[in-house]
Amino acid sequence: MDKHTILKQYFGYSSFRQGQEELTDALLAGRDVLGIMPTGAGKSLCYQVPALMFRGVTIVVSPLVSLMKDQVNALVQQGVSAAYLNRSLTDAQYRKALQYAGSGRYKIIYVAPERLGTAGFQAMCSRINISMVAVDESHCVSQWGQDFRPSYLNIGSFIEQLGCRPVVGAFTATATEEVKRDIIHMLGLRRPTVVTTGFDRPNLYFGVLRPKDKDEKLLELLRERDQRSGIIYCSTRKGVEEVCDLLNSRGIAATRYHAGLEDAERVRNQEDFVYDRKQVMVATNAFGMGIDKSNVSFVIHYNMPKNLESYYQEAGRAGRDGSEADCILLYSKRDVQTCRYFIESTESNPDLSPEQNAAFRQKEEERLKHMIFYCTTSDCLRGYMLRYFGDAYKDSCGKCSNCLTDYETVDVTVEAQKILSCIIKTGQLYGAGVVADVLRGVLSDKIRAAKLDKQSTFGIMKEARAIEIKALMEKLEEQEYIISVGTGRPILRVTEMSYPVLRGNARVKIKQTRKMKRRAEKTSVGAEQKELFGILKQLCVEFADKRGVPAFVIFSDATLADMCRKMPLTEEAFLSVSGVVPIKLERYGDAFIRAIRGYVNGGKEQT
Repeated sequence: MDKHTILKQYFGYSSFRQGQEELTDALLAGRDVLGIMPTGAGKSLCYQVPALMFRGVTIVVSPLVSLMKDQVNALVQQGVSAAYLNRSLTDAQYRKALQYAGSGRYKIIYVAPERLGTAGFQAMCSRINISMVAVDESHCVSQWGQDFRPSYLNIGSFIEQLGCRPVVGAFTATATEEVKRDIIHMLGLRRPTVVTTGFDRPNLYFGVLRPKDKDEKLLELLRERDQRSGIIYCSTRKGVEEVCDLLNSRGIAATRYHAGLEDAERVRNQEDFVYDRKQVMVATNAFGMGIDKSNVSFVIHYNMPKNLESYYQEAGRAGRDGSEADCILLYSKRDVQTCRYFIESTESNPDLSPEQNAAFRQKEEERLKHMIFYCTTSDCLRGYMLRYFGDAYKDSCGKCSNCLTDYETVDVTVEAQKILSCIIKTGQLYGAGVVADVLRGVLSDKIRAAKLDKQSTFGIMKEARAIEIKALMEKLEEQEYIISVGTGRPILRVTEMSYPVLRGNARVKIKQTRKMKRRAEKTSVGAEQKELFGILKQLCVEFADKRGVPAFVIFSDATLADMCRKMPLTEEAFLSVSGVVPIKLERYGDAFIRAIRGYVNGGKEQT
């Protein structure tokens, strides 16, 4: 079979997405590849399609148990012989899986990186023909990436020790130029074909909110998304516990996930979420890398992550099936303090020199600065992120919270001059809180002790509130008139751009909110098709319960939505639905066609 036949027969798609075909063709031609594609863009197909065309076995190195289990479940449902080897298996199950793998029973084998060096796994590899090694989440190999995993450092030597070197594919959602170089070097990729697709996910709505009460805003957001599946990220274990307790006390079916839980509870809670027994997962960033749950319709960050790489990866777990989904961040200044604490508390890497460790911390500070700017900018949020990752983008996406806000441009040159002058005259030795107090004329003990009340800028903005002055400081920093220096309690310093402003040779303008525009709600199915969607969804759940898999493994919400639009009444028409493959037609076609026919004959108008 050729690649297009494989794509349709096993995965139900009639064409490749952007970047997929180029990476597939390179692997089939025996060339190593590095594929950088956003979460939900279909990276796995780039190695799964060639895997089914190669004569031998494909080894997929993956960092998380959840990813392996979900992807293997999906492949088996699609008629592909696949298995996973990780710590979730009992000793007896692991030995049997190794035996089956060694006898050539599986076409695709998922393995945790820690297993690569074990005697049993290496003995199995010596008995089979390995055509390809695919490394998922390959940014984990880089000490400059956001999810460095020391076990990934063994992958390169594992590949080189194989009797006949297979073709190697590396895949990740985000990678800076530095991380790209690390991936190529550490995995020993040989003149790889490098494909970076656009990072844009058009189906995602991005929003930043600054609520006075995060809990009330969170509850409001969840009420608006009743019965939808979503993830809430918190920065600490304590935050996870408190938010999860809050949601359960308000009747919302929520569960929790963080590194402080016992393994058995983490697995149980994750399965409750994946199998839709719980609507909401409240978690730290320990949850989700590689999670393959396709029907997550929202991701809410209760706290700001420490960098945009982490945020985009975590937010990207929404809308993986292409349906409209929401990514909302609840921002507060306290989040910045938490992120700085985490950066300061990170232990030095013993494999790096003091200079390298210092450079790493400086890099983390720089990443945090861009994350703060994302939360405080009035420009298009999508555009800000895409430019950060090196993509060109137009000025407005029309569907983020900033693009849906009506702003007015305000000249704040005079206020900016007062702030900049105060920073300079107090010696550029203080943070935003002290500078704001000096400007407002607050006679605190600290200000008296440092004699800052004697400065000419003391009290020159006494009519302004502290929150207003600090918000303006954020805008000045975003526009690079000032910078924050140091961690913990950073101090403010002016840049060269400030002096023309102070001399009256440059103006400072910012955007201020006038009003929020109403957001147009987009759904996967029209109002007249919701009843049918519910019928088909319930049918999915019934089949999933019988087979012991999540409902989205039977058919994704996007596939169900396409059924609602096409309303197939024959097997041929059913096969034309996106995501339907012959083996699923054979297993489920009759039941779904009967359900659709019953809906149509029940007096509903076919569209």
